[in-house]
Amino acid sequence: MGATSSNDSCVRFPTAEKSYTASRASLEQMKDSTQPERELPLALRAAYMSLHRNTDAKFDVHGVTADQFVLLLALSEGRALTQRELADRISSDPSTVRAMLVLLEKTKLVERACHPTDSRAKTVTLTTAGKRKLRKLWKVGQSIRDDMYACMTPDEAETLISLLQKIACSLSLEKSLV
Repeated sequence: MGATSSNDSCVRFPTAEKSYTASRASLEQMKDSTQPERELPLALRAAYMSLHRNTDAKFDVHGVTADQFVLLLALSEGRALTQRELADRISSDPSTVRAMLVLLEKTKLVERACHPTDSRAKTVTLTTAGKRKLRKLWKVGQSIRDDMYACMTPDEAETLISLLQKIACSLSLEKSLV
């Protein structure tokens, strides 16, 4: 029995021996990659995980996760957002956003309402309590932001933000499906 796909990059073999051969080919290709190609995914993951863990630790006593903080921060920009717009804004999927919103709504930090023109959509806004909580969390998280900015110049920070936005744009799921 042969491969289950004719596309070489997505070959699935029925035996471990043939899968091992495909894995060896992938490892051979990795040898041709540059050091930055191998280091970039690791460095991005390490930075994200450090930020996420530190933020979760600081916010735990306040009953909010790092992900929920990001959602609240996105809503602080002023206008009501649909759940879909919010998911796009925080680079998340709609089901994850919905789950967070259910929890944040129970604690009265956000409010969902029917969209004025689209009966299928809901809009989300920060409540007064949500705004208060966000201000408190912003202060609590200041030491994390201070630590991040202490290791780079303001110009480097602007460059980093720009580069991260470029990476996010180049890897966006919508773009890759077109």
